Amino acid sequence: MMSTISAEIEVAAPVRVAYDQWTQFEEFPAFMRAVAAVEQLDERTMRWVIDIGGMTRRFDARIIDQVPDDHIEWESVDETVHHGRVDFIPIDESHTRVSLQMQWMPETFLERAGAALAIDDNAARMDLERFKDIVEGGGTLAAGWRGEIHGADVVRPADAPRPTHGFFRAPDTADPDAR
Repeated sequence: MMSTISAEIEVAAPVRVAYDQWTQFEEFPAFMRAVAAVEQLDERTMRWVIDIGGMTRRFDARIIDQVPDDHIEWESVDETVHHGRVDFIPIDESHTRVSLQMQWMPETFLERAGAALAIDDNAARMDLERFKDIVEGGGTLAAGWRGEIHGADVVRPADAPRPTHGFFRAPDTADPDAR
C-alpha cells in the first residue's frame, strides 16, 4: 500500500531564494535526515541513497516537471516506487510557503509501521524545519538552475551556459582548483 506524506512550512525568504536552495539537490542530506546522498546525474536525473531505520535503499529519480520559483515534480525510474512534488508559493516579497507531497511504497515492516503511525509525515515536517533554518540562515547560496522541464523536454535558460561539473553549483572562487 502506498504511503502519502504531506508537509508545508513558511520561510522568511523570497520565493527565488527558497527555490534556488531546493535545487541544490546534492545538499539534501543537510536537512533531510533519511537521505544519505543525492547525486545529480543530469538536468533531470538524480541517484538517491536513503537510510530508513538502518535499511539502505537506492534508486534513481527523474524530474518530470519543473518551473523556476513555482514547483518541481519527480518520480522514481526503477522498481522503487517514489513520486513527489514541492511547490513554492509566494506569500509576499519576503515570505514563501514550501509545500511538499510525496508518495512512496514502504517495503519493510519498519517502513510500513512508520507510515501507519504517520512517523514519515513528522519526519517530513522536521526536514522542512531544517530546510527553513538553512534558507533563513543566510549562508552563501549557489544560483539555482533556472531551466524548465516538462516531461522529456528540457528548456535551458538562454543566458546560462551548461555546467560542466558540480551540477547546479557555481565554482567556489576560493578554491584554486575550481577556477
